[in-house]
Amino acid sequence: MRKVLLVARHEFLTNLRRPGFIFMTLFVPVLGLVGLAVVSLAGGRAANLLREQFAPEGRPIAYVDHSGLFSPALPQYGKLFTQYPGEAQALQALRDRKETTVLVIAADYLQSGKVAAYSLRSGFSSQVASDSDTVRSFLIDHLVEGKIDPPTAARLRDPLNVVPVMLDQDGKPSTTGTTGVVLGFIIPYLMSILLIMTIFTSSGYLLQGIGTEKDSRVIELLVSSLSSTQLMAGKILGLGALGLAQVLFWVLSGWGLLLLASGLLALAGTLPVSLPQIGLSIVYFLLGYLLFGTLMAAAGALGTSLREGQQIAGIFSMGAALPFMAISFIFANPNSTLAVVLSYFPFSAPVTMMLRLGLTQVPWYQLLISTALLVGAVLVSLWAGAKVFRLGLLMYGKRASPTEVWRALRQA
Repeated sequence: MRKVLLVARHEFLTNLRRPGFIFMTLFVPVLGLVGLAVVSLAGGRAANLLREQFAPEGRPIAYVDHSGLFSPALPQYGKLFTQYPGEAQALQALRDRKETTVLVIAADYLQSGKVAAYSLRSGFSSQVASDSDTVRSFLIDHLVEGKIDPPTAARLRDPLNVVPVMLDQDGKPSTTGTTGVVLGFIIPYLMSILLIMTIFTSSGYLLQGIGTEKDSRVIELLVSSLSSTQLMAGKILGLGALGLAQVLFWVLSGWGLLLLASGLLALAGTLPVSLPQIGLSIVYFLLGYLLFGTLMAAAGALGTSLREGQQIAGIFSMGAALPFMAISFIFANPNSTLAVVLSYFPFSAPVTMMLRLGLTQVPWYQLLISTALLVGAVLVSLWAGAKVFRLGLLMYGKRASPTEVWRALRQA
């Protein structure tokens, strides 16, 4: 055990001083602090700023009215819309770049609601313009002019003001507002990314260290004084402690940023982060790291070079990327069959469960099954990884064949 701890201490201190590790560890909270400063300074202007950035251009919108319902334009829209008498003139102005978007209102607009949106090359600007609040207000105001009172017309333009209400663990309604819903969407996503970044950073260091030591033949000196199992266990333990320290630093920094955001942006009571969620994230980090760390240690030992070891490890990385490939489905329905299956699959379970824990209340039996399967996969990977690690450790210039790997696994 003393030799294992000695290797673990060496791996921890050596990689702790890596410039890349220090930069990544400090970069995440600094980025969060900068983002918080930008949001607090922008205040209510953030939405207007985004609208200005994504709006087509500040020119009036050209339109042709074949229905006769929007002619002439109401006075309040005189500077926002330019009417052309015919479609040919409007399209010629578009080709001459005098206009950026031309809307052609069909003659049977009341029955069909058809409005053709013309633009040059990309249809993105015309889509944005035709679906904007300004165009909707223009159409509604002309249709109801003189027929209903102004308050009803205003409500037609803005018929919905959603107030999100969530139920807490006691079943009591909790009004979080739009900010709470947005944070409930963003925070699990960011936490899952940080989790997978930490897992692969630590296990990547493990893969790189083994590959480098094997290329330089330093591994021969190491295994002369300790067993291959002790060497693998020490490396996994040291880098696991390094990754856990990084996670704890990010969690504490994130908690401080959330408290700061509560004070600056008046978000108290809307932050969907709980201590159980943080505790489960640490549990899934440890299990995920043990799984991927062991597999990458075996991949580093099996490869004839560092590059080949990384290529072998890329096979396991595909499993961890599965939740991000299906992330739109998970966000849309975190309790769907696909999300549950990914929660049970050991390679994708850490990231998937982090996403689901922030989006919904995961049933306890699913947590139990997911954790049990992940623990089982870790135990199998430790058992098999130690044998494969021992097989490939001293193989130079020769790739272990599947038959040799199978023989190594069958040995007691």
